[in-house]
Amino acid sequence: MRARLRLRRLPPGVLVAAIVVAAACAIPVAYLAVVMLDDPSAAWDAIWRSSTLTLLLRSAAFAIAVGAGATALALPLAWLTARTDLPLRRLWTVLATLPLVIPSYIGAYLLVSALGPRGELQRILAPIGIERIPSIYGFGGAWVVLTLFTYPLVLLPLRAALRRMDPALEDAARGMGRSEWAVARTVVLPQLVPAIGAGALLAALYALSDFGAVSILRFDSFTRVIYQSYRGSFDRTGAAALAALLVVVMVGLLLLESRARRGRAYFRSAPGVARDARIVRLGRWRWPALAFCAAVALVAFVLPVAMLLLWSGRSVAGSVAWPDVLAATGNSLLLAALAAAFATLAALPIAWLGARHPGRATGLLGALTTTGYALPGIVVALALVFFGIRVVPALYQSLPMLVFALVILLAPLAVGAARSAFLQISPRVEEAARGAGRSPASVAARITFPLARAGILAGAALVFLAAIKELPAVVLLSPIGFDTLPLMIWQETNRSYFEAGAIPALVLLAVSAPPLWLLVGRER
Repeated sequence: MRARLRLRRLPPGVLVAAIVVAAACAIPVAYLAVVMLDDPSAAWDAIWRSSTLTLLLRSAAFAIAVGAGATALALPLAWLTARTDLPLRRLWTVLATLPLVIPSYIGAYLLVSALGPRGELQRILAPIGIERIPSIYGFGGAWVVLTLFTYPLVLLPLRAALRRMDPALEDAARGMGRSEWAVARTVVLPQLVPAIGAGALLAALYALSDFGAVSILRFDSFTRVIYQSYRGSFDRTGAAALAALLVVVMVGLLLLESRARRGRAYFRSAPGVARDARIVRLGRWRWPALAFCAAVALVAFVLPVAMLLLWSGRSVAGSVAWPDVLAATGNSLLLAALAAAFATLAALPIAWLGARHPGRATGLLGALTTTGYALPGIVVALALVFFGIRVVPALYQSLPMLVFALVILLAPLAVGAARSAFLQISPRVEEAARGAGRSPASVAARITFPLARAGILAGAALVFLAAIKELPAVVLLSPIGFDTLPLMIWQETNRSYFEAGAIPALVLLAVSAPPLWLLVGRER
């Protein structure tokens, strides 16, 4: 159903909390402004270069392509695992979500090693006379890799939205004689617009901010050029100007996503008790559906894991410092859990205002909250280094500062999932509870949050899985001696011992699987 939402007065407490969260997440943007104002002529020169427009268009096209590709993979996977009698669908759910745990730079390197020139596939095909396979470098290769490792960003919110959806409208459409495909196209799909928009936006912003995959696959995006400016020519002003343009691209993507759902609601308005949706029987389509799920899991998860196992077997097992690996595992789990908890709490006021009070003010708060996710991790980390040294030196290189950086980087993951969940809850339910004498806090605790629990948990899962593999912020902001699994992997690969980093990478996947199973594999 689509109905116009009524704007009401913004609750002061929620508004203050949202302003605090947005201001904290806007620290990297403030840092960019300070750097650019320090030398405005150099900043303008960097912006008005002839190559900048080409870079801008290429990056925007790349982000849109990744968002569209991730949605094209996630939509059928979400429907098959949430609404059909697909065999072993809980297992397929976990396998389809696990690629999110693999860092993009590891995934890109693994796929290049498997499918690139002189890779494992080339070695297998060489005896039968195939000496050359197509190159996966450039736009196409980067698009394939980032699509494979970002589609879970769309899959988790989509599955949560499908599980929350009331099937009354679907039953009514079937009663009018519509086929299952017509019901899916005209009834189910329009109700998934918030989840699709939020997930595709996150995938597109991830593509904008990624450095590892685009660097390995030799695709010049904004992030790669920004890194080269920082590390190569030490052009801090030029890099800040390009990062500011990246924020502009991010705002454009936010406007596109908000326009798709502007002034609409996606909640059930009819009276009665909501019930579970009817499971669709696949019949003769069961085997093609299984083949599709298996193909995605094979390419996005099984193949990278197989390469890690191959490399770990080639490394000297006796040289692995297992106490260090176990300590890094504990640090990674602690850091990811803290980031998921605080990012989810920070996301709730932003998501609720965006769902219940859409407008310019709440849109601005949402945009400020999202800026950190669209920026390269090194920009956010340098901003917090600047902030820590100048404002709160006691927190510099401390665990709270590192958690704060991850909240800035990853809060949009929780915002998008929670907002799509709030959009599917009728405001009339909350109004009825307030009319019965309940306080706003009681309504939120007893009605709103329990009904939105699936979406909120999906956002927390996204933050956890993204935080456990975060690298740039950890490199620059982690306390001395606080090693994580990604940091160990980076140290080994930086010394050209990538095979030695395969074991920490496998441990990273192993410790990420149980929380993921609890969140998406044991749904009721």
